[in-house]
Formats: sequence, C-alpha cells, structure tokens
Amino acid sequence: MKSELRIAALLSLAGWFACASITAQQPAPYRLTLHDAIQKALQANLSVLTAGTKVDEAEGTRQRRFSAALLPRVNVQTYANYQNHDLQAEGLSFTGLPIPKVVGPLSNYDFRVYAQQNVIDLASYRALKASELAVDAGKMDERDARDLIVRAIAALYLNAQSAWARAESAQARVTDSTALYKLAKDKHDAGTATGVDVLRAQVQLANDKQALLIAVNQHKQALLELARNLGMSPATPLELAEPLDYRPLNPPEVETLTPAALLERADYLSLASQRAGLIEQQSANHARALPKLSINGNFGEIGRSIGSVKSTGLIQGQIDFTLFDRDRNGEAQELASRVRRIDDQIADLRRGIDEELREALLNLDSAAEQVAVARDGQELARRELQMAQDRFEQGTANNVEVITAQDELARAEENYIVAVVSHVDAKFALARAMGDTEKNIVEFMGNH
Repeated sequence: MKSELRIAALLSLAGWFACASITAQQPAPYRLTLHDAIQKALQANLSVLTAGTKVDEAEGTRQRRFSAALLPRVNVQTYANYQNHDLQAEGLSFTGLPIPKVVGPLSNYDFRVYAQQNVIDLASYRALKASELAVDAGKMDERDARDLIVRAIAALYLNAQSAWARAESAQARVTDSTALYKLAKDKHDAGTATGVDVLRAQVQLANDKQALLIAVNQHKQALLELARNLGMSPATPLELAEPLDYRPLNPPEVETLTPAALLERADYLSLASQRAGLIEQQSANHARALPKLSINGNFGEIGRSIGSVKSTGLIQGQIDFTLFDRDRNGEAQELASRVRRIDDQIADLRRGIDEELREALLNLDSAAEQVAVARDGQELARRELQMAQDRFEQGTANNVEVITAQDELARAEENYIVAVVSHVDAKFALARAMGDTEKNIVEFMGNH
C-alpha cells in the first residue's frame, strides 16, 4: 500500500513538473493595439504592396517620356571594314575599258559620335505631363488601397473586441449561475428549497457554461482571422490591448464634411488626376499635327586606315511635318470617350461620398442613442436580478424569477455590446468616408 502511494506521489510530482515546463515554454501573448494592427496590415497586405509597385511603374514611364521629350540622345558608332566590290553585280559595266569586274580589297575606318535634341515637340511634352499626372493618380490609388485596408483591419479588430466582450459577459453569467446553484443547494440542504430549485439552477449553470465555451471559441477564431490578415503566424498568441469601449463623438455637420472629404478622399483625387492626364493626352493628340523642330549632328574620324583618319562632322536643323495621319482621329475619339466615362465616374463617386457621410452620421447618432437605452436596460436588469435573488434567499419566491432575471440581464448585456459595436463601426465608416482613414480612426478612438 505504501509503495502504491509512493508511486502515485511520484507520478503526481512528475506531472506537476511537466505542466510547469510546458507553461514555462509557452510564449507570452502579444498585446495588440488597434494602431499596431493597422501598421502590421499595411506592411503585409498584398493590395498595398501591389499598389506601391504600380506607382514605381508609373514613375518609370514618366522618366522614359521625360528623356524622350527633353533630354538629348547621344550614341557612339565605330566600325572598320575590309571588303571587295563586284562592280558588274552592282550594275556597273565598263565595256572596252581595262577595269576589273571586282575591285578591292578596300578598307575603311570610322569613329563617330551622334547627337539629337528636340527643340520643339509639343506632342512629347504633353505626353510627359500626362505621365506625371499618372504618377499622381497611382499615388492616390496606393493611398486608397491603404485606406481600405485600414477600414477592413479596424473592423476585424472590432470583431475580436466584441467576441471578447461576449466571452467576458458569458463568464460573468457562469459566475452568477454558480452562486445561484450553491444558494439553491444550501437552501435545499436546509429544507427551505425544493429539489426542483436545485435542478433548475443546475440546468441554468449548464446552459451558461455551454454559452461560455461557444463565446471563447468565437473569440479565438476572431483572433486567428485577425492574425491572418496582419501577416502573422496563426500560432502567435494574441491578446487585445484595448477592450471594447464606448466613447461619444460629436462630428461636424455633413455640409462641411462633404467639401473637405472631396479634398481628402484618395479615390476621388485619383479620378481627378486621371481626368487631368486624359486632357493632357488630348493636347498631345492635337500637337501631333504641329511641326517638330530638332537639331542633330555628328562628329568623328574617318579614313582609309587608322593612321590616315581625318576629322569630319555635321550639324543640321530639322523640321518635321505630318501631312496625313488618320490614326490621330481615332486616338482623339478614344480619348474623348475616356474623358466622358471618367466624368461619369467622378459624378457618381461624388454622390457616393455624400451618401457615405450621411449614412455614417445617421448610424453614429442612432448607435449613440442605442447605447444610452442599452445602458439603462443593463442597470434595470441588474436591479431585477438582485431583487429576485433577495426574494429567493428570503424564501418568498422560488428561483424561477432569478433565472428569468438572469436571462433578461444576458439579453441586456448583448444589446449593449451590439450598440457599442454599431457605434464604433459607425466611427470607422465615417473615418473612411472622410478620407485619410488611419488618421481619423486614431483621432476618433482617442489612440495616440
């Protein structure tokens, strides 16, 4: 018997050391703030990275057109040849003259630098301006991609916050149900409660434990989804550093928000830059019919042999006229259609921005009112639960009232969570509608 006890003690001690070792090896959870989540997402998101490469591509196009429009072209050419010529094959015939059909070998050496500079080329200049505006549009597209990612990550962070709030609420209900079960059992043992009261409390406790397990699992799933979108390993333990919290916001009137949003929304500014670029392309199309002035020349050494080369050169001005170019008419039609299309897009987006702002403000006001009502409902439900518990403890009622009050409190807490989530999400929507989403979210949430 003693040996069995000794073995059991050793096994228990080994198990304790094993658990302690596992606990020591587990890394501490990473405390993630909303700002950290946004920054990590911007560094890892594919849409943002792709938009950045498109900006680089547009900048390369601008450099090419700048070189073609304003910079000289200089190249060096050198050759040395050694050849024979068949005069008859080249169409030369000297009948009756003692001239051979094949002459040579002949040698020739030429070392030369060629240069060309456009002086007046309006088509190339306008194309350069269009490419500069394309770079601006690409930068705005990158900003818009960042704003969309910020909005999406903020929503995922809010989802994890709400899941954690629901898990905390479920844990509180389990604590209350445990206390109720203990009270029912003590009263039953004392003969002041029935077995039905105990059974009813057990059922409520089991239901609340089930709800807690579901809530905790949903919170873990929300953290996994958040980590995936941040470019982090799903195995990384996360912990939210900012719990779900209600902070009132007093936004300005929509009449002042809309004009400011048109100056900040990256998608709207991108369309404006694209339209300006199309206007420059139309000017470049018109300029194709105008003359172009350029200067070109060359300088080098040429001779029959390397030792007998002489310096020669050429400089000349050149004017080019286009007399017939039907392609220009087709291009003009294409550009006019694209301008009309982008004008429609700008008008539609302007209306969409105004709608987004008004909808976000409506949701913000409604959610603030819902929070106030839900907060009053919470307080009333807590008071109802306390009164029901007092009545049951005093023996003036069974625990049906207590369990009913518990359910009412759970409903009131869920209403409060939903209202706060709606309010925070309305803040995020307003931040997106106003433009410069990251800055506005930080300001609205009070994070610095």
